[in-house]
Amino acid sequence: MRPRVLVAMSGGVDSSVAAAILREQGYDVVGVAMRLAPEPSVPLAKRRGTCCSHDDFEDARRVAERMDFPFYVIDLRADFAARVVDNFVSEYLDGRTPNPCVMCNREIKFDRLWSRARALAADYVATGHYARIEQGADGRFHLLRAADDAKDQSYFLFTLGQDELARTIFPLGAMTKTEVRARARALGLATADKPESQEICFVPDDDYASFVEGRSAPAQLRPGSIIDSDGRRLAAHSGVHRFTIGQRRGLGVASGQRLYVREIRAESGEVVAGRREELDSPGLIANRISLVDNSIAPGRELSVEVKIRHRHRAIPATMRVDSGRRAEIRFASGGPAVTPGQACVFYRGEEVLGGGFIERAITEEQAN
Repeated sequence: MRPRVLVAMSGGVDSSVAAAILREQGYDVVGVAMRLAPEPSVPLAKRRGTCCSHDDFEDARRVAERMDFPFYVIDLRADFAARVVDNFVSEYLDGRTPNPCVMCNREIKFDRLWSRARALAADYVATGHYARIEQGADGRFHLLRAADDAKDQSYFLFTLGQDELARTIFPLGAMTKTEVRARARALGLATADKPESQEICFVPDDDYASFVEGRSAPAQLRPGSIIDSDGRRLAAHSGVHRFTIGQRRGLGVASGQRLYVREIRAESGEVVAGRREELDSPGLIANRISLVDNSIAPGRELSVEVKIRHRHRAIPATMRVDSGRRAEIRFASGGPAVTPGQACVFYRGEEVLGGGFIERAITEEQAN
């Protein structure tokens, strides 16, 4: 009997080619699209690479028909709103900058995919993520960067553990984006030249602040003051949700020098602005740690490379994880601006060791 694989299909070229490759390799493919966000209210001409629309699902259905495998749409909008959108809003209201794509992978895509896979007696789940999985001689599974560094998505997958990796397939991990599009054209797939999805799917106009305000009661918003590092008031603001660490534009402060957001104090409503050199931090504390490499012992100090944003380069650091799923990271040198709420992912070369969510920066005083 052929192994059955449940493939998450967004209607884009990546998931279409992933499904087609697995079909060619002899798997019993079942395609599933997840309806996560409401149909975008922004006109089609003004959208910039969103997903999850009716048109996207029809594109996925056409691929399934061409490759001759069944295709279903499952409605996960209520779960998505409760687990991802509400978290996104509350994080901004608390002065943090969330990463909804990480939360969606952890709380919705893989969690719900596996629930559906069990119901359909599937052996594996697969997605169009650019990442690789390899099994070592000791039987342990390793999550690795994609071959195409420009498209690598391993940063978003650090919550996958050994059990999940054993049953997950990433067919595109060894391919470049150019190769994926070429394969789609050769197969005659309707999605071959479809633009990429680059935005948060539930904020299609990219106006995060207005989105948060639209889902919050006035009493939840936290207006206050923009102050400098010495506590002097520079300006008023209408809510901490309008700011993120490192932000320079839109501060509404008249100054003879460039100022950046260096701290957000949600409880008092204060946003601290400072010079660029005041942003850098020697390290950070991360919480809600997930370890892909389950052989890492609590309290052990490791040399790693750390990414604190998807598009940031990985920087050398030391890491120590405690038994309470918290980690202390010390940068080897030249620490960057640290943004609470963002994912912090630990690498050893090409391998993802694990990751967590940034709780706070370590100050120079704490580092000494």
